[in-house]
Amino acid sequence: MTVFDCGERGQREDGLGAAASAVRSGRLVVIPTDTVYGIGCDAFSSTAVAGLLAAKNRGPDMPVGVLVGSWTTIDGLVLSVPHTARTLVEAFWPGDLSIVLPHAPSLNWDLGNTGGTVMLRMPLHPVAIELLREVGPMAVSSANRSGQPPASTAQEAVDQFGDLVGIYLDGGPSGDPVPSTIVDLTGDEPLVLREGAVSVAAVREALGTEVRTAR
Repeated sequence: MTVFDCGERGQREDGLGAAASAVRSGRLVVIPTDTVYGIGCDAFSSTAVAGLLAAKNRGPDMPVGVLVGSWTTIDGLVLSVPHTARTLVEAFWPGDLSIVLPHAPSLNWDLGNTGGTVMLRMPLHPVAIELLREVGPMAVSSANRSGQPPASTAQEAVDQFGDLVGIYLDGGPSGDPVPSTIVDLTGDEPLVLREGAVSVAAVREALGTEVRTAR
């Protein structure tokens, strides 16, 4: 287990290199995001994703979302990108909005029981973005064991996972642990599954249409 202080230039470069190597070899890493710290791995490694779920004490009934490093990455991950998705991406990415779309059937991944969908987000954090652009899409969940609070610092993540994770990237405190807003675009109308950092009103304004919320 190694913790890299990404506030120091040399450690940041070394940490990003070590994290990229770990992800490519199917291991787990902890990274800072714009919400809370995340525990992540190669989205296309079913073994790594299974290890991520096991580390969190979660089963496949609670699938993992995917973080991307650019707007255009989603084109290769989903069946199609509707106008509503483009609009939300342009309005809120990088940032605290996750979108759910049918994933491309050709993709060889197993993120859990997703029902043929994938939840995508581009985080607003330079360390996360740099790693994602180096290694590609990552399966990422909040850095906490099931039933424990999400880690808002790298040390809190270390306290929960210890040697289960090989590389920790310390980007400083994450701030208020407000989750991302989740918008489901798999149906005929946009559906807000969870209201988080982005308000339903902001989603409605961006789309210029009424938006339903899950009850």
